[in-house]
Amino acid sequence: MSNETTEKTIAETLPVDETFEQFGLKKEILRAIGYAGFKTPSPIQKMAIPIVLSGRDVVAQAQTGTGKTAAFGLPVLNNMNGNNGVEALIITPTRELANQVSDELFKYGKQLGIRTVTVYGGSSYGRQIGLIERGAQVVIATPGRLKDILARDMLKDFAPSTVILDEADEMLDMGFLDDINEIFSYLPSDRQTLLFSATMPPPIKKLAERILVNPEFITITRSETTNVDIEQKYYVIDENERDDAIIRLLDAEETTKCVVFCRTKKEVDRVAEVLMGVGYSAKGLHGDMEQRQREAVIKGLKTGQYDILVATDVAARGIHIDDVSHVFNYHIPFDSESYVHRIGRTGRAGQKGMAITLLTPREFKELQRIKTKVGTTMEHAYVPSKSSIKKANFSSIVESIEKHKVFDEAHQILDALREDIDDEQIIYKLISMIMDRQEVKGPNEIGINRERLEKILANLERSHGSNRGGSGGYRGNRGRSGGGYRGNRDRNSGGGGYRGNRDRNRD
Repeated sequence: MSNETTEKTIAETLPVDETFEQFGLKKEILRAIGYAGFKTPSPIQKMAIPIVLSGRDVVAQAQTGTGKTAAFGLPVLNNMNGNNGVEALIITPTRELANQVSDELFKYGKQLGIRTVTVYGGSSYGRQIGLIERGAQVVIATPGRLKDILARDMLKDFAPSTVILDEADEMLDMGFLDDINEIFSYLPSDRQTLLFSATMPPPIKKLAERILVNPEFITITRSETTNVDIEQKYYVIDENERDDAIIRLLDAEETTKCVVFCRTKKEVDRVAEVLMGVGYSAKGLHGDMEQRQREAVIKGLKTGQYDILVATDVAARGIHIDDVSHVFNYHIPFDSESYVHRIGRTGRAGQKGMAITLLTPREFKELQRIKTKVGTTMEHAYVPSKSSIKKANFSSIVESIEKHKVFDEAHQILDALREDIDDEQIIYKLISMIMDRQEVKGPNEIGINRERLEKILANLERSHGSNRGGSGGYRGNRGRSGGGYRGNRDRNSGGGGYRGNRDRNRD
């Protein structure tokens, strides 16, 4: 890369009233942006779109959920000629991300007649090649399948003018670096290359030096590595309380869609079964599941068929689902990178999110290490008691009764009851029936109380020479229940599965 390369950061002065119209995009793309409901470009879009439109190579570092797909997709689509033949190649680490990028680009380019094709392992070579040869302008591919196709010379005259590496650091983590290097040996040298990555480890920097020419650098910096739109809490519990704690917190929080992260495939299956057993609609996602089942799981969460995904770290890489309100760490992750990746599933596209971590006192040092490295703020809280949830639920019961439709036949039951019971007792009994149906599971108290926690941590500090205080303090928000109670509604759930292929999802 040339020494003339310049670096841009979010600290630069940007027009506060900037709109997509100011980029000079084609009217068809602007209409698609309007239909999608986007009004103001995100920081990565503000900086990347003009540079990509100019034809320069770009290295962009930004966290997931910042609008990277539109940042490269809109200008790339705008620059296309619309002729037959592949004009843009996008390489992504997983099939799920490939499908999601394809959906988004199709939405933006639909009025221009742009056709997209996804290419990944587990599907027919012939069908994918056929779709490309019938006139696709954009190919979104995972590295393993793309390398095979190019190595076998299965695509004639394959010469995309723009190549995008999306989530480059995830491809490195998943062992695709050699495949990426081989893929670029088959691509034309006269091309525009865009590299997007959440982090810039040395191997990715070396890759950028090799495949890009005089790129413009864009870095989206934040006061924290984690998204400031994500509220982060942790709960200190005993090891045997994890299941009770996750159920209680799901009951207490006002959730829409959730992701529960576990460490192992076996734990994913067990936790999903536990949640289904208490009435939640939950599905597991891990590397032993069949691809068709895996795609069904992702689709089910997106469409609201169920609302809880239980997953391993690698299985959830590259998954981008809107409206995830909560991320739960059933166990604290092994490292800070995993923590940032996990909680990045929520708080996307300017929405607020909640990240909740369960840990035991012995895992407190791991929490401190993550907080120090990530530079984030986590709030300690106590798992709400059964009685506090019941109390918090009173208002929702009142609201439910006030809004409930009165059936014509209700008077017949009321007349029958009045033969033996007075009106006041009838009311009390009916309300009690409603409360019974919203039973709060588990013991009344879950987790370690303040007095015991202080003693445990003091002992740990004495035995390990830890420094008290700092960003991981345990002074917390005593008695906060963390939100209203939704109750155990009917949450139907089914099965799912996936067995990893060329995307190398190792767990």
